[in-house]
Amino acid sequence: MTVFLVRHAHAVDERRDLPDPARHLSVRGRGAARALGLRLRWHDCTPTALWASPLVRAVSTAELVAAALEWSGPIETLPALAPDGSVHAVLAALTTLAPDSVVLMFGHEPSISSLGARLTGDEDFAALAKAQAVRIDGRVARWRFAHDDPAPIGSGALVAP
Repeated sequence: MTVFLVRHAHAVDERRDLPDPARHLSVRGRGAARALGLRLRWHDCTPTALWASPLVRAVSTAELVAAALEWSGPIETLPALAPDGSVHAVLAALTTLAPDSVVLMFGHEPSISSLGARLTGDEDFAALAKAQAVRIDGRVARWRFAHDDPAPIGSGALVAP
């Protein structure tokens, strides 16, 4: 199984009239999400499933990446990918997929890097920056890059940014 973990792009700040779950992407964040999607497309990312935290900023990031990938399938929201979600529940959801699945998951820090640590067995798995993706094949983190990195970091084994 191949898993791409993606941290949502930059969002507007929380306000009294805009609670955290409703925070939307900023203009900068929308551009970064589109750019990340184009980079993933260039790196032959062909998903079989897209899962996102139900929070607005994660769903919006997923939608913009999906558009760049020309993904026509559904974007499923998975409450376990929310900031207060359960890594165990995400891992359980992964067991329902075929072994040749390619899953893009959109979430938040610190839970998305905790998931990366569990998937790879690397307790020192580095936190993802906003609009950054990491590719995990089996238990190996192959590479990671942000929307504006010149090239993926890593080849075979992950090189920390």
